[in-house]
Amino acid sequence: MRKEFLELRRDPRLFFIVILAPIIQLTMLGYAASTDVRDVPVVVVDADRSSESRALVSRFEASQNFVVVDTLPSLDDIIAYLDDGRAWMALAIPYDYGERVRRGQPTTVQVVADGTDASSTNVAMGYAGSLVASYARDLAAATRSGAAVPSVGADVRVWFNPQLESRVFMIPGILALLLLAVTTNLSSMAVVREKERGTLEQLNVTPLARWELITGKLLPYAVLGMLDVLLVVAVAVGWFAVPLRGSLLLLLAMCFVYLLTTLGLGLFVSTISATEQQAMVTTSFFFLLPMVFLSGFIFPIENMPAPIQSVTFLIPLRYFLIILRGIFLKGVGLEVLWPQALAMLVWGIGILTLATLRSSKTLS
Repeated sequence: MRKEFLELRRDPRLFFIVILAPIIQLTMLGYAASTDVRDVPVVVVDADRSSESRALVSRFEASQNFVVVDTLPSLDDIIAYLDDGRAWMALAIPYDYGERVRRGQPTTVQVVADGTDASSTNVAMGYAGSLVASYARDLAAATRSGAAVPSVGADVRVWFNPQLESRVFMIPGILALLLLAVTTNLSSMAVVREKERGTLEQLNVTPLARWELITGKLLPYAVLGMLDVLLVVAVAVGWFAVPLRGSLLLLLAMCFVYLLTTLGLGLFVSTISATEQQAMVTTSFFFLLPMVFLSGFIFPIENMPAPIQSVTFLIPLRYFLIILRGIFLKGVGLEVLWPQALAMLVWGIGILTLATLRSSKTLS
């Protein structure tokens, strides 16, 4: 114990990692870690456009659980909103809805839900069903005695994950976490290990250019990362029966772009760490844990406070999770996923450039 306290006093960086980092993470994740589902984005297809249909839409707009993001002219238009995640649910009202309600005849509205995130979709479907049922009770209460009582039901359909199996949602995310943990840790350890053994100076005096040295250190871990991708995809599809509806080549290309981020992050950690222990702790506390909790892997980003949501745009894992689940479950291509792919590419090039510049100064 005395030795540990002496090390804390002699190494301010280690003190910051051990004492201050958990406090900062607890503060941020305490707000971010919420399983409540609020402000579910909904698009409306109102084929009736009557006062009765507008009253039902107003119920969704007034609810704190839903946000009506757009009104569309036809059912075909909801595909784009569900594909790129702008909406989680779609409410479709038939053309004769108002007339049936006035006559007291049974009628049905359709709710289409994105079942990629099974747990959140289940909760949102429950909210929608309760809201429609409450609206039907209010209609019945407002009907004059002796008049026919209108009946309104909801025909709920789930896309992309019809069985609402959570493993279908989680397993693509595990691929992202494995790549992050393996390649970031290994690449950071490789450079730091050279420092500890005193062999880095020998590499520095060779005719190798700086970029050649860095490429030689990172390339083996890129190969290991791609092998991990193939293994995890094979197990996910072959054993867990997770559907791969999109292009395998696009998936591999996006994984390679993601590796630019993780390997660059590992190289950057190695430039600010003097020992393997420091590199491991820095990677875990400052990068791995925040990325897991703030990327949408466990907790929906939409449930986080606005300041925390702004922080998530700096998390590359956020973009990779959207890409993976879009390719696996929705079967969408680069025409939908290009914003996330571009953000991830910029992040990877930026962190690699920063790490290379720091490496050229600290390892000379």
